[in-house]
Amino acid sequence: MNKIHAAITAVNGYVPDYVLTNHELETMVETNDEWITIRTGIKERRILKGEGLGTSDMAVPAVNGLLKKRGIGADEIDLIIFCTTTPDRVFPATANILADKIGAKNAWGYDLQATCSGFLFGLATGSQFIETGKYKKVLVIGGDKMSSMIDYKDRATCIIFGDGCGAVLLEPNEEGYGVIDSVLKSDGSGVPFLHQKAGGSVSPASHETIDKREHYLYQEGQAVFKFAVTNMAEVAAEVMERNNLKADDIAWLVPHQANKRIIDATASRTGVSPDKVIINIERYGNTTNGTLPLCLWEWEDKFKKGDNLILAAFGGGFTWGSIYLKWAY
Repeated sequence: MNKIHAAITAVNGYVPDYVLTNHELETMVETNDEWITIRTGIKERRILKGEGLGTSDMAVPAVNGLLKKRGIGADEIDLIIFCTTTPDRVFPATANILADKIGAKNAWGYDLQATCSGFLFGLATGSQFIETGKYKKVLVIGGDKMSSMIDYKDRATCIIFGDGCGAVLLEPNEEGYGVIDSVLKSDGSGVPFLHQKAGGSVSPASHETIDKREHYLYQEGQAVFKFAVTNMAEVAAEVMERNNLKADDIAWLVPHQANKRIIDATASRTGVSPDKVIINIERYGNTTNGTLPLCLWEWEDKFKKGDNLILAAFGGGFTWGSIYLKWAY
């Protein structure tokens, strides 16, 4: 019997209609289009507008579109892993809320929180359920409504983040396609440099925490950049070396869309040529858990069966990692 791999058999994404441009940000904080573009590579980002809308409301069209592509019903899904830093609520899990909204009556699920590396960690986790033969259809979703935790008076963070969601379906494959290997890492000493101060059990919400604006994302940009630019590149190179892959063997490098300079450093370290690097940061900014699946969604028609893809991400906490997968269709 051939080894079972977890293969991506369908992918889909969703981004909100509202476009927040650099020029609009110029009216909100002291910044300008040139400054933002040079430092981040971002020109615009999407924002989810509307009362009472959360991350699951972006996942619904992403997943329904995926199911339609694959020609299956929501009742065929066994497990939902929802990777998000901005869940609809502290509890219940957004995975469960989504299951109800799409009619996935036979699925159980849970949320996975690893900030920007979440989708990568979720993909590795979901693969285990397929490889063991436990399940046949696992949904891995990466999505965030980052606008819900961004301070639009903070120039350091409001220029970077946007909203969006993507999803993939994992199914068994015995032809050698799918997730082949992963290198996943974390380091809790990075907490001071990128975190949300209030809202958890250490500092529950109160009038005081709200008045101090402690429910927004906090980031020390230089410290995060220095760690990310080295470690995301190194872990991508590591997974290639472990599998005896040269730059010429890679069809596509799929990097987390946090900063154009970090993406360029990862491409340089792996030796992958610029024409093989997937980049959409200029249109969507950093959608956190959404960046990798949105990249797969937008480039889906360019992938060929058997293509070698290297996925890499870095997130607050710190978390980072890389996955090597062979495209299955």
